[in-house]
Amino acid sequence: MLFKHIGHAEFLMETENGFRIVTDPYDAGCGYPIKPVEAEVVLVSHHHHDHDAVGNLQGNPAVIDQAGEYIPAAGVKVTAVRGYHDEVRGAKRGETLLFLIEADGLRIVHLGDLGDRLTAEQESILKDPDLLMIPVGGFYTIDGKQAGEIAGRLNAKIILPMHYKTKYNADWPITGPEVFMEKFESEEICEYCEALRVTKEDLVCQPKVVLFKE
Repeated sequence: MLFKHIGHAEFLMETENGFRIVTDPYDAGCGYPIKPVEAEVVLVSHHHHDHDAVGNLQGNPAVIDQAGEYIPAAGVKVTAVRGYHDEVRGAKRGETLLFLIEADGLRIVHLGDLGDRLTAEQESILKDPDLLMIPVGGFYTIDGKQAGEIAGRLNAKIILPMHYKTKYNADWPITGPEVFMEKFESEEICEYCEALRVTKEDLVCQPKVVLFKE
């Protein structure tokens, strides 16, 4: 499967047979450039402007924005689990969906705008991901320290940090990925990647953490 970080919490995943899945498309208000991205299905964790700009995508994708189990294509399963956008059970910012995508023999987890610890039930569903997309910037979501703890509890093989400060959102009250990255050795990290291609067979050859080029 091919992975590209479009920016913020938006990723493009393309299966071996060309089925394209996009997560949490952002709008121009985020500061990131709007890129032409085409997809067959889009996963929307919650309806905030920086996560639900479905109209910017090409290809008229089907939208998954409710909790449940979905089979958007043969060999592709999406499980959407309810979570909280803050540490007070959604009282500040509401709920967010946590996604488990199963395709090409891989377990892929996208934690949306998670702002709280995972419950035991959530962990049991999302545990042992081959790839984990996790927010690390804090303030609106969990921070780098919390993200490290959650990634460890889930036993994630490859981690793709997201939702952190960059040159495009420099005025946001969030941090960069540095605190999260501190717990890893330099040889475990791949920085400035354009894309990542992963198969079940080559997981042991992959870096532990991947930071994509901004």
